[in-house]
Amino acid sequence: MPGIRFALLASLALAATACRAPEPPPTDEPPEPQATASATPSGTELRDAIQAPIQQAQAVEAQVQAAADRTEAAEADAAGNASAP
Repeated sequence: MPGIRFALLASLALAATACRAPEPPPTDEPPEPQATASATPSGTELRDAIQAPIQQAQAVEAQVQAAADRTEAAEADAAGNASAP
């Protein structure tokens, strides 16, 4: 029984201290700003982040198209040589 009473008193004391309001900050100086301005005020970071993968995909598309053209030319060349006696 004494353990239960101690646990009950400890939980009541903990609850009572948790209900106390926090102390207000000092009013003689304003709070420091937490947000900072970006280095580039034009706001192009988002646009650049979106455009980078698109530009990379376009460069890869050009490489794939060039490889396909070379393959078609090689197949046409091989087909032209195979039909000649």
